[in-house]
Amino acid sequence: MTELPPAGYRPNVGLVVFNAEGRVWLGRRLGAVGDHVWQFPQGGIDAGGELLSAARRELVEETGITSVELLARTPGWISYDFPPELFSPKGWKGQAQVWFAFRFTGQDSEVDLEAHPPIEFESWRWADLSEAVELIVPFKRAAYVQVAAAFAPFAS
Repeated sequence: MTELPPAGYRPNVGLVVFNAEGRVWLGRRLGAVGDHVWQFPQGGIDAGGELLSAARRELVEETGITSVELLARTPGWISYDFPPELFSPKGWKGQAQVWFAFRFTGQDSEVDLEAHPPIEFESWRWADLSEAVELIVPFKRAAYVQVAAAFAPFAS
């Protein structure tokens, strides 16, 4: 990995996929209950891994999507802390993410939530970028506000 996250935070990438109408891809977390169960794809970075490669890998693993064009990335890390009740097996205090915006160039039929086990999402939909902030779990909300601001020029 060429860029290091803040100390104590798990390095991660986040992905915002925009369709041709400027709407974003949201996935409903598998088995999640409640009002805040939707999120963007995200995932870890392999040791020594490159950020963009990790972003493309995670996108395929979680959504099956391969037909994308890179639009932008956040210039630095956006982090959030885990709530005290959330167990972190490696002692991470939270996650630090570099976010990537992609334009989806394929057909909706390309989405395959079962492309690579383990399955992360049980369903998906296109939504307005502003909706994502309200639909994410509260402890990630401040990070999503930053992401939405960074990628607002690509939204409908």
